[in-house]
Amino acid sequence: MRVLAAMSGGVDSAVAAARAKEAGHDVTGVHLALARNPQTYRTGARGCCTLEDSRDARRAADVIGIPFYVWDMAEEFHASVVDDFVEEYAAGRTPNPCLRCNEKIKFEAVLDRAVALGFDAVVTGHHARLGEDGLLRRSVDLAKDQSYVLAVLTREQLDRAMFPLGDWTKDRVRAEAAARGLAVADKPDSHDICFIADGDTRGFLEGRLGAAPGDIVDGRSGAKLGTHNGAYGYTIGQRKGLNLRVPAADGRPRYVLSITPVTNTVTVGPREDLEVDTVTATRPIWHEISGQVRCEVQLRAHGEVVPASVTVSEGGLTANLESPARGVAAGQAIVAYKPDPDGDIVLGSATITAGTRESAHA
Repeated sequence: MRVLAAMSGGVDSAVAAARAKEAGHDVTGVHLALARNPQTYRTGARGCCTLEDSRDARRAADVIGIPFYVWDMAEEFHASVVDDFVEEYAAGRTPNPCLRCNEKIKFEAVLDRAVALGFDAVVTGHHARLGEDGLLRRSVDLAKDQSYVLAVLTREQLDRAMFPLGDWTKDRVRAEAAARGLAVADKPDSHDICFIADGDTRGFLEGRLGAAPGDIVDGRSGAKLGTHNGAYGYTIGQRKGLNLRVPAADGRPRYVLSITPVTNTVTVGPREDLEVDTVTATRPIWHEISGQVRCEVQLRAHGEVVPASVTVSEGGLTANLESPARGVAAGQAIVAYKPDPDGDIVLGSATITAGTRESAHA
């Protein structure tokens, strides 16, 4: 089988490519050049998609003994991931750029091009399992599990994907890389958002959206508590950096409860006011069951898992949570899992539009 190995320059993708070749596939390595100006992206140990990563990927391909190419996908990445990121924050939502990159770049643009060039599948270093039954499952290494950001993939995309690392922990992957003579064996994992060079998300957004001063108000009384320079600089559940002029009467911290772009208002309140027991979502991608199902849902990339009853329709999804969840933000993904001894199975995903609670606090 002709396989395209997406090589990021890290240890996971290098070992995945090596395993694909060892399994007898005809493997070609490709590194995605995603930056219009690579110097504006992260560099060094905290990097992702940098010039250093390209060189590391090429060296790994040489050691493995496979052809290697660099594909310039900067324009596609900017339009589908960077612009989307800015637009979502401007609309009061909290996007996940890694999820969007997997959906629009690695498993749409890249896979489409690979198929057009005659490749049968794309292999990546994601920590998730995709067995012969075609079901997407969590990785055995739950700390590194990436099934959440892969849950946006369609059945057709999963049928052409290979994730060889899902049965191994990260420590074992590094040990294998060292045994294979791959220089990336000890390379640190990338962190944060690759296209925000200094890690300052608020500054990045202000540079593109401009300053937009507005009010920070109390969710219960409606009283003005402070001001902000742009509602886009806040996320649901945020506690730090609020700069409130009026302290809470009970001395407890306050959290961002909602963001309203129309009035340019950020609403804050006590931690318990973050609790929601119903989540609605749009753009459902559902693999196993239609209608209603009892399952577990994950509401953020590294968030808690909550038992829920999920109803799926053609136009959307509603999850009734069995216990309240906090920090549910529009723009994030809700991913449904079916508990399974061989690894929790991804049933599907959708994009969160709102979290609500049946009874408000008095």
